[in-house]
Amino acid sequence: MKTYGFILAGGGGTRFWPLSRQDLPKQLLNLTGKDLMVNETIDRLEGNIEKDDIFVVTNISQAELMIQATDGRIRKEHVLAEPAARNTAACIGYAATEILQKYGDGIMCILPSDHYIKDIAVYKRVIADAIRVAEETDALVTIGIQPTYPATGYGYIRYEKEKKADCYYNVRHFVEKPNLRTAKEYLLSGDYLWNSGMFVWKASVIMRCFEELLPDISICLKKIGAAMNTEKEKEVINEIYPVIPKISIDYGIMERAENVLVLEGSFGWSDVGSWDALEALYDKDEHGNITYGEQVHIDTHDCIIYAKNKLVTTIGLDNVIVVETEDAVLVCDKNRAQEVKKVVEALQDCNKRQYL
Repeated sequence: MKTYGFILAGGGGTRFWPLSRQDLPKQLLNLTGKDLMVNETIDRLEGNIEKDDIFVVTNISQAELMIQATDGRIRKEHVLAEPAARNTAACIGYAATEILQKYGDGIMCILPSDHYIKDIAVYKRVIADAIRVAEETDALVTIGIQPTYPATGYGYIRYEKEKKADCYYNVRHFVEKPNLRTAKEYLLSGDYLWNSGMFVWKASVIMRCFEELLPDISICLKKIGAAMNTEKEKEVINEIYPVIPKISIDYGIMERAENVLVLEGSFGWSDVGSWDALEALYDKDEHGNITYGEQVHIDTHDCIIYAKNKLVTTIGLDNVIVVETEDAVLVCDKNRAQEVKKVVEALQDCNKRQYL
């Protein structure tokens, strides 16, 4: 059975403001110093999925930028543009409909566009195993990450620790982002994995799940599917998509579905969700700092300092994030990196849209 890659690239990356903006979201940034994050995601699939079978799903406002950014890597028509943001269930259902209506059934690898993977060889082996398991079992397959600290920014997967067959486990249930006390309990128990947001399944299998668990969305997807390969395809997508109910694939299907399996991904993963995640991407200097760009520091320790255009100097800082861009500067306690999105919300509220 043919395998298709679907890279989800519609997010805004608000926790990476002021570097990430509406017209240049996180997935279109080069945060590792190697390439744009979306292109690194595409390149990691080499050997698992043919480049002609890779798609990117993004929102319509970013579609042209995405086509330019991925030129030479994927086909232009494989950048699927959502006319409205309706969360991941709609996005994934749209992708499955595309496969079934235009290519027949196949294995779908659903991958976020903005993750960091340290050990590419191990990652490729896990993806290959997940594809095989999805084809052999007709299950919903996900990849979980062994927790290394009590993270409160990730969802968790409780799993049965006795392996089924050679490489996978049964999932008991998905749980949402916990508070710190609960996250510590999860870590100590050894019964939980982080939810990476990576999924592998047959297009036909996930569409049956939509019919059973999200019938309202299923009806919308069937209308879109009926118009595919006709002259009305774009018109119907633009009409139907904005009224699809908003819900994540985790809430709508993964938390309620049966026959969900998980493979453990021990390949040096980070979701690069906020500025403090740069600690997974860069080596620290002798003072525990992570720095990018022109900088001079005096008595500065355990900081993350990103300078894009100007020289940045510091004196006597500890555990602080500093980000300098052409039109904005962020200074933030490193322990509150997740709250940077509140700055974006505040800018929206006070109508300073030139900084968004």
